[in-house]
Amino acid sequence: MSITTVDPIKRMAEIADKVENGERLSMEDGLFLYESDDLLTIGQLANKVNTRLNGNKVYFVQNMSLYFTNVCEEHCSFCHFRRDEGQEGAYTLTPDQMLDYIAENFNPEIKEFHISQGHNPHLPFEYYVDCIRRLKQAYPDVTIKAHTAAEIEFFSRISGLSYRDVLKALMEAGLSTLPGGGAEILTERYRSKMKVEKASTEEWLDVHRQAHLLGMKTHATMLYGSIETKEERIRHMMLLRELQDETGGFLVFIPNSVQPASKNASLKRFVPAWDELKTMAISRLMLDNFPHIKAYFINIGTKLTQLSFTFGASDAHGTIVKEKISHAAGALSPEGLTRDEIVWLIQGAGRVAVERDTFYNEIKVYER
Repeated sequence: MSITTVDPIKRMAEIADKVENGERLSMEDGLFLYESDDLLTIGQLANKVNTRLNGNKVYFVQNMSLYFTNVCEEHCSFCHFRRDEGQEGAYTLTPDQMLDYIAENFNPEIKEFHISQGHNPHLPFEYYVDCIRRLKQAYPDVTIKAHTAAEIEFFSRISGLSYRDVLKALMEAGLSTLPGGGAEILTERYRSKMKVEKASTEEWLDVHRQAHLLGMKTHATMLYGSIETKEERIRHMMLLRELQDETGGFLVFIPNSVQPASKNASLKRFVPAWDELKTMAISRLMLDNFPHIKAYFINIGTKLTQLSFTFGASDAHGTIVKEKISHAAGALSPEGLTRDEIVWLIQGAGRVAVERDTFYNEIKVYER
């Protein structure tokens, strides 16, 4: 479908009626919105949906990003974090080394450890289980969010265990939720072109399905802005929507724009701000069964994050402390924010800042 073959005003009005009546948008609706240049109307529709779900609140968590290893068997073309064993800059931390790092940077208000890392084939599965166990023993009140679905598939291969048994072992050690990474774009054409050698589309979805069946709530992402088509973006959202219909296990969707190839890359290699705001809004409109859409300031910057709160986003992520993966690819955003900076960011958009835990239980509401 091309926008030139329909009356855009009439077509937008039809979509607005669907939104007003709580009707689900179709693939054709999503594609029309991507082709439309009426960004403000798209944003207004997304804001209406978000306000219906979350009122004037925008959530954030005090969290800390951790990276045990950057050694990885995969060679995804968009990743500049990974290293080969023995390569300059490659590292693998022991649990004790990680605990020393945490002790140097921890504050007692941190509620979540967010662990991202490489798929290191030189380590046994028990290493990863022990890392979770040791963290939980040292910080029993901090929620551990760790291991993407792609990592779970990797653990299944190196251990010979099923996804379910891998998840159960990690949960028994102290894992509470999975991050949404490894999804990238959930089509095999994209994954082949971008050398996404890790979990396939169906494997990624099935890991989250198994996690949900075990009672775990998880996260979902989309890495957009490279070779994917707009149809592939919408297809990605619809696959997530279908699984959410089935299990109800997703907490939030995080649309992440790709970063440039190096810190010296020209700004034109970033995803345009127009596309970032439009994708945020379309995500909110398509994913009608997701409670939250997250604006990830690491990828889109703090200014666009603030604007995103009127384009359908209800979450500002967290304090992070020191992000490494996107910054290895050249992200120009801060590596983390303080609680006061996030509260200001939210309040500056005329929204109510709400500190939460990992599962969106409210800890504190910050009145202006």
